[in-house]
Amino acid sequence: MVVDDAADGDLNRLFHALADPTRRDVLRRCVSGGLSVSRLADEYAMSFAAVQKHVTVLERAGLVSKRRRGREQLVRTEPAAVTRARQALDELEDLWRGRVDRMSSLLAPEPHAPEQETGREPGRQQDQEPGRAHTPRTPRTPRKGPER
Repeated sequence: MVVDDAADGDLNRLFHALADPTRRDVLRRCVSGGLSVSRLADEYAMSFAAVQKHVTVLERAGLVSKRRRGREQLVRTEPAAVTRARQALDELEDLWRGRVDRMSSLLAPEPHAPEQETGREPGRQQDQEPGRAHTPRTPRTPRKGPER
């Protein structure tokens, strides 16, 4: 399997950005339209600089875009990047489902051979009670009592 380093790096940035709950929340908030970074910062118990760093990580991953409106920078979710993440996960799911299906077919029980004419279950002793497994008995060694 050949790995495309450029595409792999893009996916790594994408999933790294999505790994943080604050960044996922920023992504959700920016879906409906552009919110300013300062407005986003008001929603979190962290500094403006920390929120700005989260937005930068999202922007580098292509999950959001920023555009300037006057003195504000508006942040908007980019649906195409979210679609790329979903497609990557769908591909992984297809790959693993195929592997699980192949393993299941390898581990599936083989059809039983017709029973012998005696009607006995294979491996069961003739004098054994039905429903009880045959366990060989081990001889007991006599215990020695206290010496007198």
